[in-house]
Amino acid sequence: MIRIPPAALIGLFFTSVFFFCAIFAPFIAPYGMAEVVGDVWEPSSSEFLLGTDSIGRDLLSRMIWGGRTTIFIATAATILSFVTGATLGFFAAVSGGWVDQALSRFIDLIMSIPSLIFALVVLSVMPTTIVTLIVLMGLLDSTRVFRLARAVAVDITVMDYVEAARLRGEKIGWIIFRETLPNALSPLVAEMGLRFIFMVLFISTLSFLGLGVQPPLADWGGIVKENKEGINYGIQAALYPAYAIAVLCISINLVADWILSRTTSLKGGRG
Repeated sequence: MIRIPPAALIGLFFTSVFFFCAIFAPFIAPYGMAEVVGDVWEPSSSEFLLGTDSIGRDLLSRMIWGGRTTIFIATAATILSFVTGATLGFFAAVSGGWVDQALSRFIDLIMSIPSLIFALVVLSVMPTTIVTLIVLMGLLDSTRVFRLARAVAVDITVMDYVEAARLRGEKIGWIIFRETLPNALSPLVAEMGLRFIFMVLFISTLSFLGLGVQPPLADWGGIVKENKEGINYGIQAALYPAYAIAVLCISINLVADWILSRTTSLKGGRG
């Protein structure tokens, strides 16, 4: 029987709540994403649990729809970054020689440019769509995953069982996915949680700056931007998305730490 520590249970609960709301947002949200239902910045009431936003839309509905957009983009970008970065990192470590050097120096070049500045430049000349955001964020973040995957794989490729696989004549794909990947899961799982959190913060930052998710679509960073003026009048509409981002990030971290503790047996050998 799997024993789950209390911290992990809390993380699993809140993470499940966020993903459940994201998946079933059309059935949970009281109103439509862009539906104006009241006056500007109405206080919390039985009709509007979190009040209304800067143009009279139900804030609870906007939070649910915004969470759906934020979590979807962050999840898709994280998957893309890990598929790309881990595959290239393992390929570079297993291949070695000029292939390793060429890929590593190219990744160093990309990483030398701050991610936010790079994203702002690209998005200023390209149409800002959800697909564009996912591809851009995923490829930018894959450089970090590449460095981690390569560093782990370099230590694994000198193990006896990898040398035995080479002597058997196994292809590079076998060595990457059958020999290297299972023994690199532990650090990659921990990094996946951190990368997902980074994606949530990244897309929220881009939306706050006006180059992320575009109206009428909602995301948490965009909701903060739309309601930031209300803070001057004591209205907390812009703070609710910040609370949601903080709770989601902490929850993901708690789950990632628990998974890491369960997979530590994979470190340095085949579990």
